[in-house]
Amino acid sequence: MEDKAVDIREGEELDKEKVRAFLEENVGSVEGELEIKQFPGGFSNLTYLLKDNTKEMVLRRPPKGADIKSAHDMGREYKILSALKPLFPYCPEPLAYTEDESVLGCPFYIMEKIQGIILRKELPGGLSIKPEQADKLCKTLLDVHVELHSIDVEKNNLSFLGKPEGYVKRQVEGWSRRYENAKTEDAPAFKQVMEWLKDKMPEDTKSPSIIHNDYKFDNVVLDKNNPMKIIGVLDWEMATYGDPLMDLGSSLGYWIDRNDPDEFKMLKTMPTDIDGALTRQEMIERYGEKTGLNMDKFDFYLCFGTFRLAVIAQQIYKRFYLGYTKDPRFGMLIHAVNILEKVSNSIIDKSRI
Repeated sequence: MEDKAVDIREGEELDKEKVRAFLEENVGSVEGELEIKQFPGGFSNLTYLLKDNTKEMVLRRPPKGADIKSAHDMGREYKILSALKPLFPYCPEPLAYTEDESVLGCPFYIMEKIQGIILRKELPGGLSIKPEQADKLCKTLLDVHVELHSIDVEKNNLSFLGKPEGYVKRQVEGWSRRYENAKTEDAPAFKQVMEWLKDKMPEDTKSPSIIHNDYKFDNVVLDKNNPMKIIGVLDWEMATYGDPLMDLGSSLGYWIDRNDPDEFKMLKTMPTDIDGALTRQEMIERYGEKTGLNMDKFDFYLCFGTFRLAVIAQQIYKRFYLGYTKDPRFGMLIHAVNILEKVSNSIIDKSRI
């Protein structure tokens, strides 16, 4: 049931001897043969499993052909993990980082591998979740998110994460600009969505927090002995300091309900539609109850979340379009971008803000 690493995709291989030498100098001795595999999930940074006779670790590096500097800053991600681990035990333990490009041709870092279950599009074989368990798991996912948002940034010297003032404005303008830069001839315009987000921007929040920016089921690790328990939160590459409702909106941009239109269900990447799972609206209401924040204008944040997801998909698709990657999954993302435009417009059409 655990996430399985597979053979490395063509063009994304690592120099095993250089990796071994780095580990022995910076982490500890490598016992026996070093085996390197690749985790097939995810569309952003490349993630590898390093395994010797006694232990397993994870290596993360930027994708080839990437020009999105802030989203692939390995040093920043390593610094975030180092600072957050004592405060938020769900973080993996960071072990070593280097900017020395003579090793792999790019910065990268090593972290512990958290042993457990990661949920993907369908439940893994051997795992059965009853409706009452699905309810509990969704509530746990939301509650751990609230726990992250409750960390006192100033008290714990975490302000290096970002500047909360003007955060929403920067995000709307920044993601709109990224979409324009990533557009290909076969991509939708998203004009109405970008204009609506600009017009409906809320004022700066009075309750800024650490935000993960990619918090969802396939970035959390479940205890293999108790799958209702979250033991790890992964992929901190986009973490920052800003409006927590933007974080929740980004998370729920991925959330597919059981009663969503069939076309929207084509975007499903996690089992959020199983019997007993909370709906988007139930997740929104629970977050409001847990935090005391006003959720009346959450349509803005949800629309931003679906638009942002479209931009990420389009940025990745452009790498395929330009020939930087041969991963066939990337070529399919243009269909997701088109559906996400419809989803975003649907939110706008139904909104009362």
